Amino acid sequence: MSIKLSDLFGKDVFSIEGQKVGKVFDLVINLEKGRIETMTTEPLKARSKQEAKKIISDKSIPYGRVVSVKDIIIVSSVDKRKDEAQQQQQQEQHRPSYKYSFKRRSA
Repeated sequence: MSIKLSDLFGKDVFSIEGQKVGKVFDLVINLEKGRIETMTTEPLKARSKQEAKKIISDKSIPYGRVVSVKDIIIVSSVDKRKDEAQQQQQQEQHRPSYKYSFKRRSA
């Protein structure tokens, strides 16, 4: 799914169940990974770090929960990114490790 960042601002956000969650005011972007991390449903106009942290923790939605973006944004209650990362970790833990040792033959 690709969309312009500017198209996200002001869009209404709804849960899968149809409940209005809010509107997109700000986006938190991870520049190293090149992806959106979080959408806030309240402007990040904080006077202190504590206020900003409160807005991010209370009034934000991890972008991994986004299911669809069209005229509105639909979010699930489960963060797909975390779910996928956990599944990948579990697969790696259950994957057998193979160790090879090669011995030279003497001539």
